[in-house]
Amino acid sequence: MACKYKVLLITLVFIVVTALVLTTRAYLQNSVSEFKDHTLYSALLDENRKLFIRLPANYDPSQTYPLIIKTDGNFNLSRWHNTLTIYAEQAIVEESILVALPNQFWTDTRNRDLVPPYARKNVNIDERPESENDPAIFGRADLFLAFIEQELLPYLEANYALNDNRVLTGFSAGGSFVLYALSTKPALFNGYFAFSPAAWYDDGVVVNEFARSLSTLNGKKTFLYLSLGAEENSIITGSFKGLLAALERNKDHTITWQFSYSDGAGHNENPFVSVPKALYEYYQFREKAHD
Repeated sequence: MACKYKVLLITLVFIVVTALVLTTRAYLQNSVSEFKDHTLYSALLDENRKLFIRLPANYDPSQTYPLIIKTDGNFNLSRWHNTLTIYAEQAIVEESILVALPNQFWTDTRNRDLVPPYARKNVNIDERPESENDPAIFGRADLFLAFIEQELLPYLEANYALNDNRVLTGFSAGGSFVLYALSTKPALFNGYFAFSPAAWYDDGVVVNEFARSLSTLNGKKTFLYLSLGAEENSIITGSFKGLLAALERNKDHTITWQFSYSDGAGHNENPFVSVPKALYEYYQFREKAHD
């Protein structure tokens, strides 16, 4: 009997240790970066938010730099760093300050922060159960955008040497957030990159709202880059084509836009392929705009 209890105790200890190791690893992957980590308290969100701040290698506070805000934390962060470094050395882009915003770790805030408030379902085939459809946990992109505009940008402007060249980029749910930001605050950024945007919510409501907003986007010239993996499923591919059709159909907007399909790439692979393409096309846009 004593032997049986000993085996049970050892098994429980093993399970606990394994769980702690896996949790620690997941936390480090989500909440720690290879760059400068900072915690900013948000009164609007009523929580502390981590910032991963990537500065140029020879950052000089007497100069000013473009700003890129990335909604997807560590995901492809090294890809962004390497591309910016190589492209800056080749004079394709300006060296930039990149700020990545990770999701909260202990609570699921990705859907809350990045999904537009009018998108109340996960996909067009299964409605979210009421227990998961509360605005507190889903569809508060309006609040997160207010955090970026009213708290994050002022903090970055006060602490880093920024110019007025600014880009917002996001993947999947982050891509739907980029479209929402462009639709509601088009002057906040100069460039908007949406990789594999989750525009399928609520039977295409993101596509419909984006299309409806285009007639109002006739102010300053703005750049939009859209991309999709060629191997993504039919639901996201259909909504992506809906976005392209809306841009083609409405000629009154002042958005300069480009799109690409990443050959052989699925949903998670597409952003890796798209980063250098989006940056290249954005700086081509800027060169033409200043000619």
